[in-house]
Amino acid sequence: MTPEERALTNFNATFVRPAKFYVSGFSNVAHIKYYYVFLFFAYIITVLGNSFLLSIIYLDKTLHTPKYMIVLNLAFTDLCGSTALIPKVLDTLVFDRRYIVYEACLSHMFFILVFVSIQSWTLVTMAYDRFIAICFPLRYHSIVTKPVIAAMLLFVWAFFFCLLALLVGSIDRLSFCRSLVVKSIYCDHAPVYLLACNDTSLNNILAYVTFVVVLCIPLVLIALTYVCISVALSRIATGAERLKAFQTCTSHLILVAIFFLPIVGTNVAAVTTFIHPNARIINSSLTHIVPALLNPIIYSLKTEEVLISIKKLCKRNRIQNTTKTG
Repeated sequence: MTPEERALTNFNATFVRPAKFYVSGFSNVAHIKYYYVFLFFAYIITVLGNSFLLSIIYLDKTLHTPKYMIVLNLAFTDLCGSTALIPKVLDTLVFDRRYIVYEACLSHMFFILVFVSIQSWTLVTMAYDRFIAICFPLRYHSIVTKPVIAAMLLFVWAFFFCLLALLVGSIDRLSFCRSLVVKSIYCDHAPVYLLACNDTSLNNILAYVTFVVVLCIPLVLIALTYVCISVALSRIATGAERLKAFQTCTSHLILVAIFFLPIVGTNVAAVTTFIHPNARIINSSLTHIVPALLNPIIYSLKTEEVLISIKKLCKRNRIQNTTKTG
């Protein structure tokens, strides 16, 4: 037997793909059941809020505009992302079903990462919409059209399905011959691939690439759009007009802060210093949960167009009920 064949035989003998992982969850946290209660009610409110917003946009044809195509995409990804995460987390931790099949673990990881990534770039698309509306108001309707926004959103979906399939698929080449305990509340990427006992350099590279594409580039693009918006607003004659124009951006800025600050802070802390697993788990889970919970309230349900649509639909239903009764 040649040295190459002997090395290949040894590698195959030691390669281990586990049947299951064990999700450890929190360690030694008092009154953690209250956090699970919060997760449950946060999920219910997220489903109700985003489903209601999706229904309003679908039913009212006046909201079938490029701007609300982006809002529709955000609400849909919020709904899917929360559904991918919270029910499984509650099932794992509340009912103590902590063993998860290997293939199910990778699938769970893939969908959670996909929806977070699409949320990130949907916020970039919103920033683009505000940038064109304020910096090029006369050309807004010719630049921001339904086909353009549809193409942008479809590209985001296709790109991240491919990138994250590559990221998660790279775990399949790893051998897990030591611990199978995932120190998280779900199959998070880093806690899983760091359990491997062979070379994880490719996984490290892909993790950094994904971090840059999902978090760093969107933040830079959003910052640049707001620099341009600030310059454009400084040229507006009166302070009242500047304030009115900027108020159209405040909801988006709040969403950006809620989404990016916790997840960037957690990732930077994890790379540069020690962060306690419980702190990382809470920050990570809140990053997935809080934006999806607040997005429909902050960005949409309090805007004038949506409130008018709600009143219009309620009035229409009232008239139809009166007609049927009469």
